[in-house]
Amino acid sequence: MTVGDGLARSGTVLTRTRTSARRLDRTRDEAIATAVIEVLGREGYAGLTMDAVALAAGVGKATIYRRWSSKADLLLSVLDVAGESPPVHADTGDLRDDLVAVLLSTLDLLAGPSGRATRSLLGALVDDPALARAFQAGPLARWDAAWTAVLDRAVDRGEITPAAAGSVVAELAPAVLCLRWLVTGRELDTSVVEEIVDRVVLPLLRGW
Repeated sequence: MTVGDGLARSGTVLTRTRTSARRLDRTRDEAIATAVIEVLGREGYAGLTMDAVALAAGVGKATIYRRWSSKADLLLSVLDVAGESPPVHADTGDLRDDLVAVLLSTLDLLAGPSGRATRSLLGALVDDPALARAFQAGPLARWDAAWTAVLDRAVDRGEITPAAAGSVVAELAPAVLCLRWLVTGRELDTSVVEEIVDRVVLPLLRGW
């Protein structure tokens, strides 16, 4: 044993302590983020309070207030993390199957807590530019990247032209999905998704 070994062991203890703290923080962060989505979807933006999030996350109110000064700051933080999360993914080797897979995965998200939270959040984006930018750079950009990747792979395989992939036609499927989900409330299921892809999007993309 040397003097240096004693210092190294002290450093190891500190590292472990810090690592444990980081793990604890990550666990709390996940619980808090989940609570934000849950409360936002259930109570709406007006009902999203720091106290409600703390209660749903099972943490003390001081934990929330110590890290975020307002619900806007908290929500911005959650949206920022959402932009780093893995997007819906499809790579079947066929454009038609990829489009259907991504849209069905999106339907699953919209039908769950994330979809309910998003619906509650959209109205607030109009009056809060910072929140709108965070939503565009986070969840929206994540989904757009997944959709664009499907189209880019189709271009690489020679299924569609680059012009088609970059055209307004490529936005039709998500536009119809959002219209039904957010505005009309009309049915959204596998048959509707397949009809959108087979009868509208694919013919236009291939004919562009």
